[in-house]
Amino acid sequence: MYPSPIPPSIFVNNSTRLIRSKTTQRISSSPVYSISPASLLRQRRMFALSVHRRDQPKTFSNQSKLPRLPVPDLEKSLEGYLKSLGPILEQTYDASALPNEIEKRKLFAKDFAAPGGIGRTLQERLKDLDHVSPNNWLNDTLWLGLAYHTWRAPLLVNSNWWLLFAPDPSDPIPPIASGSSSKLEVPEPNSNPKQAASAGSQRGGQDWIDGKKGKFDGPVEWEKVVKREWISDWQIRKAAWLARRFAEFRTKLLKEEILPDSSKAGPFDMHQYSRMFNLSRIPLPNSDAFSVVNNKATHLTLMIDDYIYSIDIFSPPSIEGVPEPLSPSEIEQRFKAAVDDAKKRRDGGERADQIGVLTADERDNWTKNREHLLLLSPNNRSTLNSISSSLIVLSLDPYTLPSIPSEDPLRLPSVDAQVRNTASGIDGARNRWFDKAVSVMVETNGRAGIMGEHSPVDALIPSIVGEYVLASPVDQSQFNSGTSSSTSEGWKKLDWVVDEEITKEIQGCKERNQKLIDDSDASQLWWDEYGAEWIKAVAKQSPDAYIQQALQLAWYKDQGYATATYETASTRMMLHGRTDVIRSLSSESRSFVKSMLDEKTDDSKRYSLLTEACKAHNFLTRQSSQGNGYDRHLMGLKVHLRAGESHALFDDEIYAKSQEWKLSTSGLSAGGKFMGTGFGAAWPDGYGINYLAGPYLVKFGIESKFSCDKTSTQRFKHNIVQALREMRGVCEGAAEESKARL
Repeated sequence: MYPSPIPPSIFVNNSTRLIRSKTTQRISSSPVYSISPASLLRQRRMFALSVHRRDQPKTFSNQSKLPRLPVPDLEKSLEGYLKSLGPILEQTYDASALPNEIEKRKLFAKDFAAPGGIGRTLQERLKDLDHVSPNNWLNDTLWLGLAYHTWRAPLLVNSNWWLLFAPDPSDPIPPIASGSSSKLEVPEPNSNPKQAASAGSQRGGQDWIDGKKGKFDGPVEWEKVVKREWISDWQIRKAAWLARRFAEFRTKLLKEEILPDSSKAGPFDMHQYSRMFNLSRIPLPNSDAFSVVNNKATHLTLMIDDYIYSIDIFSPPSIEGVPEPLSPSEIEQRFKAAVDDAKKRRDGGERADQIGVLTADERDNWTKNREHLLLLSPNNRSTLNSISSSLIVLSLDPYTLPSIPSEDPLRLPSVDAQVRNTASGIDGARNRWFDKAVSVMVETNGRAGIMGEHSPVDALIPSIVGEYVLASPVDQSQFNSGTSSSTSEGWKKLDWVVDEEITKEIQGCKERNQKLIDDSDASQLWWDEYGAEWIKAVAKQSPDAYIQQALQLAWYKDQGYATATYETASTRMMLHGRTDVIRSLSSESRSFVKSMLDEKTDDSKRYSLLTEACKAHNFLTRQSSQGNGYDRHLMGLKVHLRAGESHALFDDEIYAKSQEWKLSTSGLSAGGKFMGTGFGAAWPDGYGINYLAGPYLVKFGIESKFSCDKTSTQRFKHNIVQALREMRGVCEGAAEESKARL
């Protein structure tokens, strides 16, 4: 099905990359210019926050006007692919062999596309697929299976993404771990500053790395430092408010009162919004599937320390057939009733069946265990169906992970604690449901975030909905004064029937999950010495392209070689479009990085090479975003090979090497409402990087593996800071040299 030399230990990252273990490669996506996820949000107003007008276009009114995803020109795709191989070939072969190796790949491509060649046959087969696809040749038929549903690795860390909510003004400050040194500061960061910090104030960088002498921080044993407590009243109120805001959004969506996404380039596809709520991924043998979307469902799933409840948060459907959300106060009363019931059950000695941890397991294991549950009792089918059809899963955790002070000037203790709880939780991934399209978790101090199952929707869409949810802080006037009373109406317990086999599976799965969690080296870097505004005004570059060059430089500083790099390009300008790939490692970016490592190169030359690298990146972004990328195209051609068919183009080791996304990246939005974001590294010796490029602050979510002695998230953060600092010096130095010549 898509053979590849990728080793079985491969992990996958978040923003639609396709990396496959054992037999298949997983694929990728990301942009700048008009169509990168980050630039999309900068170029258009926030649709959901605009006041609804009767004469405004309906949410899905542009769908019939969108063009179809094209089948790219064969020769142009091969041309782009060959050009991308330059840095990899240069690094793989010595100077004497390089010309012959370059020529060999040109001959592969020439033979592939020649009259009567297999490439032309595959191109026609792909056109036939397009002809029979209702909306989109890639996403109607190929993408879900190749990128997600046939991939059997655990969703935990490997595939699910995470997004950290900025605190509500009423949220208490997170606790500090007991026994921590009082001499170390624990900053409470501002997620949306109005100006940049002064140059050099960030600290950290190469000097800090040198001082560590290779000894970097290991994993935190959160289970040993967390203070257990019961669900707080504020936690319930905060959760009720968030639930109400999500419910409001779904109602507006069903009434088509959300202004369609668009930019100067034109309208965007809105299909993914219809796959965000009331849907779950269902484990099945060999390939998973989606549950049927139930937009008339009036409930959400509430998990309280693994006790599970169905809570109605909508009124019954009106004549229009669109359920209206209940008031925040009514939702709070129902949440409180469920929390009181869970506490009574816990205090009475009833242990919650931790079925949720099984959803984080390898997909074949979860398939087997889910089927066993279904055979035990019809009650289990009812519970599973209720979870699948619910609006979202909302988890109330009986703790707030503490901040652990650090001597590292780049570490943000409270944010890193939030990363761990949002990405996985603790105790073997308890109190989570990893199959759900959207899960929201709330700690006892109200700190919250989203974890998303990536196959139905790319993280950009939930981030937009998250902006809507967080646009209004908790309005205390919409709740009853004092502590809300509970109610016996509108909620019910969701119970399980289990046996000894399931109990053993839960324990074994928790242990496997914990190994994945302990191995995940996830952290946030906030770079506040300049952001997108400085990059545009002073560096005079596209912010996304500039950040990608910084990551290229940081990677080389960290690893000492160049690697294939994946960035997500949004193809939402096309009907049912999702993503394609921007190969950020280019000949131009390689030349820029080399110049930064050469002390003899002056700032003017370096700036010129930076500009060329950014221009090349912008071009690749436009191509991929307009449906003319070559990675998805070549993948579509390759999967149409039939038994006995092959070609050197695909069998070439360099073809596979050019897709070893050890640096897997994606830009999201300006991120003022968020504390950070992230996804897992695509390779065990690589980094997964999701970033939020704000006007004065850039937030990098970085993940790698503690088990790999070649990588360190902590070290890489300092290498990014060093790269950004040096690039500022280049831009300002080149400007000074230009003035001097005048």
